[in-house]
Amino acid sequence: MDKKIGIKLFDDKNIRVKWDDKKEEWYFSIVDVIVVLIDKDFQDARKYWNKLSQRLREEGNETVTNCHRLKLFAQDGKLRMTDVADTEQLLRIIQSIPSKKAEPFKLWLAMVGKERIDEIEDPEITINRALKTYKRKGYSNEWINQRLKSIEIRKELTDEWQRVGIDNPGNFAILTNEISKAWSGKTVKEYKEFKNLKKENLRDNMGNVELILNMLAEVSTKEISESENPDSFNQSKEIAKGGGQIAGNARKEIEKRTKKSVIINKNNLQLVGGY
Repeated sequence: MDKKIGIKLFDDKNIRVKWDDKKEEWYFSIVDVIVVLIDKDFQDARKYWNKLSQRLREEGNETVTNCHRLKLFAQDGKLRMTDVADTEQLLRIIQSIPSKKAEPFKLWLAMVGKERIDEIEDPEITINRALKTYKRKGYSNEWINQRLKSIEIRKELTDEWQRVGIDNPGNFAILTNEISKAWSGKTVKEYKEFKNLKKENLRDNMGNVELILNMLAEVSTKEISESENPDSFNQSKEIAKGGGQIAGNARKEIEKRTKKSVIINKNNLQLVGGY
C-alpha cells in the first residue's frame, strides 16, 4: 500500500496527514486537530484526547473503536505510531469537543444533512448545485454541459448493470476499469496517477475530448448490454471491454489525424486555465 505523508495547514497550524492510495482517503492526526480546537500545546492536546477517547469508548462510540494508528513524523523527525481518523471519523470526533472552533464543522454537518434530504426529495437540486459549483470553479459552459450529460449517461449504465443482476459496487469498479482500459489504455487508478490526482473525481479533471470519448465508451457499453442481455458477470466484462474499444478506436483515429494525444496530463485547475 503506497502511502504519502504530508502536512495540511488548518487555522495556520500544522496537521499531519497520510494519504492511502488503496482506499483513496486522507488520514489526519487527531491530536494535531485537537491542538487547534482547544488552543493548547501538543502535550495538553494528547492528554485531552486520551480522556476523550476513553469516555467515548465507555459510551460505546464506534468512531473511536474504528480509528486507526499509523506512523507519522513526530517533532523529533522520527516516524511514530499516531492516532488518526479519516474525514468522516474526524468530523464525528469534533462534534464531541466543546470548542468555538468546532462550531463551523457542526454547522457544516447539519447543512450537508439537510441538503442530502432535499436532494432525495428533488434530484434536480443536485444538478443545479453541481452546475453552480462548476461555474464557481471556472469551468466553461460547454464543459459543464458535457459533464452533466456524463453523469446522466453513467447513471443509465449503472442502471443497466443492475438490471442484469450486477449490484455490487466492487463489480461496478471492475467493469469501469475494463471500459477505461479499453478506450484510454489506462485503468481508472492509472489514469488518476497520470493526472496526479488523489481523491479528486477523474471526470472533473478530463478535457472536452476525454469526456466525450468516456461518454461514448459508457453509452456504447449500455447499448450493447441492452441488446445482448448478458446473464453472467464475465459476459458483462466482455461487453464493457467492447464498449470501451469503440471509443478507443475513435481516440486512435483522432490522434492519428491531429498528431497529438487525446489523454492529457492536466488536472482541473490547469483545464480551467484554458483547455
